[in-house]
Amino acid sequence: MTDLVSVIIPTHNRAHMVREAVDSVLAQEGVRMEIIVVDDGSTDETPEVLAPYRDRILVIRQSNRGVSAARNRGVQAARGQWIAFLDSDDLWLPGKLRAQLDFFAAHPRWLICQTEEVWIRNGRRWNPKRYHAKPSGHCFDRLLERCLISPSAVMLHRSLLEQVGLFDEDLPACEDYDLWLRIGCRHPIGLVPKPLVIKRGGHADQLSASVPALDRYRIRAIARLLKTRELSQEQRAQAIAVLQKKTRIYAQGCRKRGREDEARAVLSLASRLQT
Repeated sequence: MTDLVSVIIPTHNRAHMVREAVDSVLAQEGVRMEIIVVDDGSTDETPEVLAPYRDRILVIRQSNRGVSAARNRGVQAARGQWIAFLDSDDLWLPGKLRAQLDFFAAHPRWLICQTEEVWIRNGRRWNPKRYHAKPSGHCFDRLLERCLISPSAVMLHRSLLEQVGLFDEDLPACEDYDLWLRIGCRHPIGLVPKPLVIKRGGHADQLSASVPALDRYRIRAIARLLKTRELSQEQRAQAIAVLQKKTRIYAQGCRKRGREDEARAVLSLASRLQT
C-alpha cells in the first residue's frame, strides 16, 4: 500500500508510558496509517493498558528479545511502504507524519527523513549541544562520530530495509547507530526542520543509560561496515579515522579498569582494518 504508513512501537514494561505514545499517534491527522505495538515480553500491566485500543491497533506479543527484535517483528508485520518508529517513552506532536510525507512528495528520490525534536530529561526541557545538530543530505562522516538520527523521528521507505537489512538483534545497544551507518553510506538523510517529536530521557529503564561502554558497540558497527564493500574510498578513510579514535579512547578506559587483554584486542582490531 503505497500511501499507508506503518507505525511501529516497541515496548517493554512501560505501561505507565505506552498509552501516551499510542495516543500521540492516534492524534495524527491526514494520514492513512496502521499502528503496530510489539510487546516485548512485558510483565507489568501493558496488556491491560493496550486492551481498550484493540480495534485501532495491532498488538503483537513476543518473549523478551530486545528492542531490535521488537522493531524487526513490527517491520515484518507491516503492510505499508512507509515505516515510522516510535519508542514507547517518546511522543509525537500533531502533524509529524503529514510533514514527513510532504517532505517525500517534494523530494521523490529521498527514502528517509527525520524531524527535529524537543528533548525532555527528568521532566525538564534540555537543550542539545551544537554537535547534536541533526544532519541533512549525504552525511556519513557525521553519522560516524555519534548517533544523530532518532528512531522516533524517522520515517523511511521499506525498500531501504530490504536493501541494507533490519536492526542487528545481536547488538544490545547502538543498534540504531549501526542501521543509520548502513543507510547513510548509500543515501542522503532528509530533515524536516520542525520539532515534532518529544524525546523523553533520564528514566531508569532507558537503554542508553543501562548499557555500559556504548562505544564498544559503535566500534563493532564500524568494523563490520569496513569488512563490506559498501564504502567509497573516501568513506572508508573516514570510517578508519573514527574507528582509530574510538578504539584508542575505549582502550584507555579498559586499561584504567585493569582490562589489558580487552584493550589489546580492540586496538588490534583497528590495526587489522586499516589495510
